[in-house]
Amino acid sequence: MLDIGLVHRKEYELDDGRSEPVVIAEAPGRIHFLGEHGEPKAGLYLSAAIDRQVRVAVSLRKDNSIRFYAADLGERKRTTLINLKYKREDRWANFIKVAIHVFAERGYPVKGLNFTVSGSIPQQVGLASSSAIEAASAAALRGFFQANIHDRDLVHSLTVSQNLFFGKSTLVDYLIAFQARKNQFLIVDEVRSEVKKIKSPLAKYRILIMDSRVPRVEVDEELKQRRGDIKKGLEILSHGKEGTSFRDFAAEDLVESMGDLPEEIRRRCMHVVQETQRVFDAEAAFREQDFPALSRIITHSHESLRDLFEVSCPEIDWLVKRAQEIDGVLGSRMTGQGFGGCTYTILREEAVEEYKKRLEDYERIFGFHPVFYEVRPATGTRIVRG
Repeated sequence: MLDIGLVHRKEYELDDGRSEPVVIAEAPGRIHFLGEHGEPKAGLYLSAAIDRQVRVAVSLRKDNSIRFYAADLGERKRTTLINLKYKREDRWANFIKVAIHVFAERGYPVKGLNFTVSGSIPQQVGLASSSAIEAASAAALRGFFQANIHDRDLVHSLTVSQNLFFGKSTLVDYLIAFQARKNQFLIVDEVRSEVKKIKSPLAKYRILIMDSRVPRVEVDEELKQRRGDIKKGLEILSHGKEGTSFRDFAAEDLVESMGDLPEEIRRRCMHVVQETQRVFDAEAAFREQDFPALSRIITHSHESLRDLFEVSCPEIDWLVKRAQEIDGVLGSRMTGQGFGGCTYTILREEAVEEYKKRLEDYERIFGFHPVFYEVRPATGTRIVRG
């Protein structure tokens, strides 16, 4: 990663003479191992922060301008507090604006500020690079203003602000970003806004994320349709009763209710219920270091995403199947929104070379050059300087 302090100083020293960063903060990306395609706003996840981060540097300006510099892209944006709003053309800078809005709403004296952002999180592959920008920016501003804001309150404010800017919120990503610890997996409960930490039992394993490089087209519409199916299914099962969640149903209940649910909706709902149970089962497997059970859970989860929720694709299925055939692989599964994107594979050191060899066949068969990243469970958002 770039020396963001040096880059920040060079970028702004001729601009207004106040170039030295007051605070530099860092936030991690994250990976969901289970639970990603669960019940909207009521999800249960097995996740971890990863050791790829975004860093944000902030310093004071003499004027009232707010300047943004993306060091990795060589791009610059600007705004003022009065004009602090979402703009499509501002792209990455909008994520920093989310954090600025939090502190402006809390009454902190947001005037002229310089921001620089740089990171090592692969973008647009489902590893929460945008949420990391927001979390790092919020942490940097908290340090800059010496604000006495608890992580819990900051997460809540970011959720509100992001919904205002983008019409959606990523509460789960914020919970992971602020509560993750090195070498720990997380059980994240979106309903209760709670995180349980589990010490990683995978010291003898490596985690590889594989970007299939498959172009992802019309993903938002497909996912919207599936969320609609889940909503309809829950309404039918609960007979419109408010406050009902899929956690109130066992898989057997759905089987008995097959006559009440259209087949496609039943499949979607079955995935959600079974995936929730898989998270609970995986938590037990982690704590007991029951690796055969964990392997089965991961395998069944991918099969469910493929056959019931139907968000996989031939390329992803090929990568998962080839990985599962290798001795020393604990599990492999798609991660992210689906219809392309990434897989993760948990494997022993001695299986890595054989795993890489399989990629030559992938490129020959499908024509895409895959890219892989090794990651480890990492610590959460923190101040690097300031």
